[in-house]
Amino acid sequence: MLHLYPEAELVEGCQREQADYQRALYKQYYRKMYAICLRYTDNSDDAQDILQEGFIKVFKHIKKFLSQGSLEGWIRRIMIHTSIEHYRRKSRYFMVDINEAKGIELNTDALSNLSRNEILMLVQKLPAGYRTVFNLYAIEGYSHKEISLMLNISIGTSKSQLSRAKGLLRSQIGQMDLKATGC
Repeated sequence: MLHLYPEAELVEGCQREQADYQRALYKQYYRKMYAICLRYTDNSDDAQDILQEGFIKVFKHIKKFLSQGSLEGWIRRIMIHTSIEHYRRKSRYFMVDINEAKGIELNTDALSNLSRNEILMLVQKLPAGYRTVFNLYAIEGYSHKEISLMLNISIGTSKSQLSRAKGLLRSQIGQMDLKATGC
């Protein structure tokens, strides 16, 4: 059974590098953080790698955590940045020019008919660059300027990637709708 420590005690134990507290922190947050890592990749193996690398950073830098915000938010930011670093290293981005992008909006009615797992599956099918920008903008709430700085791309490329991601998601949702209606 998972023992939930108060956040302050958990942080202090991890700052003292006590294995019981490190294990408790990992067990308390790994599911939420794995879900975040999975959104940034197209397979569970890469998500697991990112998760492990992220937790190594958490434990390495826990002494810098000053309890001024939530521990979960701090860990979340580490996982997002680790996910971004993972794809920078692999150089698997497929970026397009802003002039090629079209202003496409997702049909929110169609999205509301999909389960959380179906939406995750659709996002995971996006090319890495599209998926990363979509996650950062639509889910994490970063601006295009912030995304451009994080990914070392132009603001126009960030907007283009988001537009292309929305277009692909719209197309995938449309295909799912056709299959559901038997067309």
